[in-house]
Amino acid sequence: MAVKILDSGIQIPNIGFGTYQLNGFSGAQTITSAINTGYRLLDTAYNYQNEGTVGKGIQDSNVNRNELFVQSKLPGKYYHDQKAAIAIVQESLYRSRLEFFDLYLLHWPNPIDNHYVEAWETLIQLQNYGLVKSIGVCNFLPEHIDRLEEETGVLPVVNQIELHPYFNQRKMRQYDAEKHIVTQAWSPLGRASDLLSDELLVDLADKYNKNVGQLILRWETQLGVIPLPKASSYTRQKGNLSIFDFEIDDGDMVAINNLTRVDGRSNNQNPAEYQEF
Repeated sequence: MAVKILDSGIQIPNIGFGTYQLNGFSGAQTITSAINTGYRLLDTAYNYQNEGTVGKGIQDSNVNRNELFVQSKLPGKYYHDQKAAIAIVQESLYRSRLEFFDLYLLHWPNPIDNHYVEAWETLIQLQNYGLVKSIGVCNFLPEHIDRLEEETGVLPVVNQIELHPYFNQRKMRQYDAEKHIVTQAWSPLGRASDLLSDELLVDLADKYNKNVGQLILRWETQLGVIPLPKASSYTRQKGNLSIFDFEIDDGDMVAINNLTRVDGRSNNQNPAEYQEF
């Protein structure tokens, strides 16, 4: 599988597997299936309450830990308390049966509460301790990242944001690229949307002899974005990986980009005001 090189010098796969709402025995089976199918990047979070499930899925797979890239996220309720946050990350590692996370992220900036710089300093400490290999953020806007750089001198290597054809995040992607930050896409196929039946996307998928999901994921990788699709069935897991044997031409890339909407967020979660704990 193709990889990118993070600004920290660490390799990261070009596509990942989302684990949100994968819990318990069935969740672990799904994650094991994803790993055995070929996924090497796994995305979880403390607030998903499934880090143990992810660990079990890894343990039951046919792949060694050193071949995997596992990332998790710190919830906002621990941003203001470094000691508690470090203990929580250690607890997450115990649950996951891992010695370290390859990447650890702040889940949201929570700008009203305004403790994200303190939380970022905690992640820097976690990296110094070796509990995480690289550090990044989710859902951060340029003003949030600028402040991290100004106050700590350390930039995130990844910014994970909502991104799909109805919300292509062009300006945010451009900002990330200028700062050498890799953009990841959560909800890469759209959440609670009619993307998969969009007339343009259906026609283009037929043109490339792919399904709409594969077309979208390929569009994202050609934008330089790492998508994090979730799929429970083996067929969809395999299909979502089968996106590197074709290329969308420039005109069609423009057409897909033109689907974006000003109000394209799925749940109106604007990072300038949204609070997550």
